[in-house]
Amino acid sequence: MPDFEVFLIFFAASAALGLAPGPDNIFVITQSALYGRLAGLVVTLGLCTGLLVHTAAVAFGIAAVFAASSMAFNMVKILGAAYLLYLAWRAFRAGTSAVTANQAGDPGLTQLYFRGIVMNITNLKVLIFFLAFLPQFADPTVGPLAPQLFLLGCVFIFATILVFGSIALGSGFLGKWLRASPALQLVLN
Repeated sequence: MPDFEVFLIFFAASAALGLAPGPDNIFVITQSALYGRLAGLVVTLGLCTGLLVHTAAVAFGIAAVFAASSMAFNMVKILGAAYLLYLAWRAFRAGTSAVTANQAGDPGLTQLYFRGIVMNITNLKVLIFFLAFLPQFADPTVGPLAPQLFLLGCVFIFATILVFGSIALGSGFLGKWLRASPALQLVLN
């Protein structure tokens, strides 16, 4: 298994990524602001359940390829680093977008949970990101890759729960003010 230092660095990087604007955290913010803190927490749990699927796919699928070829492992690391740089470049060039409310009424907690799962599982960018990100912290010289990748995925999920949970709680609290103030809604958009 990787050193504790590697896990700390990975956790910090995972938390920073959770704070970076993206569809998942914007979804948590929106649902929390519209339907309350509990809704945001349930969406967070759904998103993290989806992350378990991506983690298992990367840990057990890609680990077999890496075990057979160290060149393949290094290629994925290089391509992964290039993809992360591309994402950073796109983030710096991104504009603003409006967040709109769902006018269909309050969804139930079960529906919000499954929305989170489906949103995460169907987001191929998350799988590609996991393929790019997790191998950067795995080391085939310290043991089998599958358990390392799975453990790193669990650390990522833990960081996501902390970050998105905090976002859900804060957004749910601010949602009351947001719904009452068109000026605040304008600023948020």
